[in-house]
Amino acid sequence: MEKKPYYITTAIAYTSGKPHIGNTYEAVLADAIARFKRKEGYDVFFQTGTDEHGQKIQEKASVAGVTPQKFVDDVAGEIKGIWDLVGTSYDKFMRTTDKDHVAQVSKIFKKFYDQGDIYKGYYEGMYCTPCESFWTESQLVEGKCPDCGREVKPAKEEAYFFKMGKYADRLIEHINTHPEFIQPVSRKNEMMNNFLLKGLQDLCVSRTSFTWGVPVEFDNRHVVYVWLDALTNYITGIGFDADGNHGDNYKKYWPADLHLIGKDILRFHTIYWPIFLMALGEPLPKQVFGHPWLLQGDGKMSKSKGNVIYADDLARLFGVDAVRYFVLHEMPFDNDGQITWELVAERFNTDLANVLGNLVSRTVAMIDKYFGGRVVRSEKQNEEAPDEEFKATVSGVSAKVRAKADELRIADAITEIFALFRRANKYIDETMPWALAKDESKKNRLNDVLYNLAEAIQIGASLLDSFMPQTSEKIFSAFGGASRSLEECENFGLRESVSVTAISPLFARIDFKTLLPEIEKIREAQIASLQATQPAETKQEEKKEEKEEEKVETITIDDFAKVQLRVGEIIACEKVPKSSKLLHETVKFGDEIRSVVSGIAKHYTPEEMVGKKVVFVTNLAPRTVCGVLSEGMILAAEDEDGTLSLVCPDKADIKSGANLG
Repeated sequence: MEKKPYYITTAIAYTSGKPHIGNTYEAVLADAIARFKRKEGYDVFFQTGTDEHGQKIQEKASVAGVTPQKFVDDVAGEIKGIWDLVGTSYDKFMRTTDKDHVAQVSKIFKKFYDQGDIYKGYYEGMYCTPCESFWTESQLVEGKCPDCGREVKPAKEEAYFFKMGKYADRLIEHINTHPEFIQPVSRKNEMMNNFLLKGLQDLCVSRTSFTWGVPVEFDNRHVVYVWLDALTNYITGIGFDADGNHGDNYKKYWPADLHLIGKDILRFHTIYWPIFLMALGEPLPKQVFGHPWLLQGDGKMSKSKGNVIYADDLARLFGVDAVRYFVLHEMPFDNDGQITWELVAERFNTDLANVLGNLVSRTVAMIDKYFGGRVVRSEKQNEEAPDEEFKATVSGVSAKVRAKADELRIADAITEIFALFRRANKYIDETMPWALAKDESKKNRLNDVLYNLAEAIQIGASLLDSFMPQTSEKIFSAFGGASRSLEECENFGLRESVSVTAISPLFARIDFKTLLPEIEKIREAQIASLQATQPAETKQEEKKEEKEEEKVETITIDDFAKVQLRVGEIIACEKVPKSSKLLHETVKFGDEIRSVVSGIAKHYTPEEMVGKKVVFVTNLAPRTVCGVLSEGMILAAEDEDGTLSLVCPDKADIKSGANLG
């Protein structure tokens, strides 16, 4: 039977520099979806690539003293290398400097002009170079770009404009009649309410103030607006031809099943792109999913702070599949996620080493020790209490994973798989194979227990191979099997026998403290690289942006009244075992004792903290940090030099539990 086609794309990465882990997350997520769709039996075409034109590229190339083409060749190569490193199984790596793409963009622009969708005029407004976007004064947010929050500059130049309003009603109707088109739903509401329903302005689609772009063939003073150029990659990359002579891949795979993009570029993909397609007379993509951001745990990633995290550094310290696991599992469906070196190490130890790695090692070792490396499926199993439930649980995971993955809830799908591994570890505790091994009359029972474990692990690895392919392959090798289909994963006991091969630990536990010197080297290298390559003007701009970020919105007295501030006396303090930054304080508030976790270990020792009276926020929702309950937040001030000082009452005799306000 012929496979059903499935076309998935990422946003193409902008070649202004090396992508950090937040950018790389999208490629890994798309790869996980593509691999899973292949497992479901689809004929998948997965396209990714690089966006290589625009004013920002021209400026960066000038600073670097190279041609724009040389600049983008180098950066595109680095991006492709990182995508390959993290295991993206793309079918095409698209570049917008590819000759066939450039030719089609030129023809598309001419087609729009000839059919009256584009006209020449003048643009006068505010321009954001990083976003390559024009804005009116009314669209700015506190005088800044509404997308990225950076400075904008006045610009006036001759330009061609696209008549967006001509297609706006059709797009509104399409969105209303295709609720799956923009996901998650919150993103759809944002696009409708903030843009479409307010009325669309005509879009500037050419520039004359720089030259690095696709030339407008009938007016060579102009180059095509970078977003019109970039968005069309989704069709030119699979053989679209503006003259109608489409290639086989375009006929087979368009419309795309999924455009996977960051939430910050949703407007371009759900308003501009559909309207361009309508003007071309082509069908719209079936779904655009605006995924959330992966953020640095203590704020925005910045090279000047030395806190940018890159996939290659992570992979070197933790391994590729550990990186894939973290970014796929730790990202919520529609809320931003966080990443820090410490969090990655914690998940590595708790989930990968303890849950999965330990399970595989123990099972292989027991089969080797007690049965010479081979267990068999018994004709009549010696089942006891946990077996039936255990087998049913394991067999039922495939359907759960499939349901979550089909909703693009990849983190939830992985959670289901690791629930299987946790259940298998519990099964070991329930059946106690080491105790069975001491009784010769229990040998058949021991065989069945170990066979059941081997089956569970192979089913789990088969479900995991879209997300952690290298790890699954190692497990298959250890158990002498191969990846099973989703349907096969629903059937427990497929193999007549299982022969194991010794395996080194999949994930050896990491002492985070041993990584700190290497992480410090990475931080220092980032700062040195920035100082060596970035012009003074850009450095000043980045510092200015960081100061701007420190500004917060004003609040009313009613907002402030919601915050409960109390004086707490610290009666005990210790370091949190799993963290180099955290202290665990036991705090007395009058007659009440609470546990509080604070990220101040680099500034205060536990001994210094005991006896201090400090101001705490006491009505925050409790949460667990590195396994320790935190029931409040300590208040402290930090200056530009990184000096931190606790907020303490100026009179030592004030009683603990006193309220502020």
